[in-house]
Amino acid sequence: MKNVNRLLATLSIAVFTAVSCAPPLLDEPAGGPDQPVSSDQPTLQATEPAVDAGAVEVGLAVVDSIDILIMESMPVQVNVVARGNLPDGCTSIGQAATEREDRTFVVTLPTRRPLDAVCTEALVPYEQAVPLEVAGLPAGVYTVTVNGVSDTFELAMDNVLPTEQAP
Repeated sequence: MKNVNRLLATLSIAVFTAVSCAPPLLDEPAGGPDQPVSSDQPTLQATEPAVDAGAVEVGLAVVDSIDILIMESMPVQVNVVARGNLPDGCTSIGQAATEREDRTFVVTLPTRRPLDAVCTEALVPYEQAVPLEVAGLPAGVYTVTVNGVSDTFELAMDNVLPTEQAP
């Protein structure tokens, strides 16, 4: 039991010595702890990483459905209408990009959201029409994919302007 008491006494002295010899965690104001702090003295402030005020987060829109609209004109015009929900009140639809390879159109519908924005966290429905470049295409069935959602349309005849006939 004497050894335990001696050990506790030694530990207590070691802890007291370490605490009393340690530097202060915060600088005390000039003049002592009971004196008011002058505005000329430096103060410690928490800093956060700076965020560029114009910085935006870019993503892909969630597409629930698409409709393909074929306008009765000559040449025929085709639009794809994408519908879905944006994740919050600050997210908006960006500029759509369309690529075509053979008989497949791939439309990428991006989203943009300011990084420093405080937003409502309610889904916001959207509907976005994107024109497809179909002038000059031959008759046939074409596939359209918008952010993973696909559908098809058919051009019943070659999509070219009729040539004027000589008298």
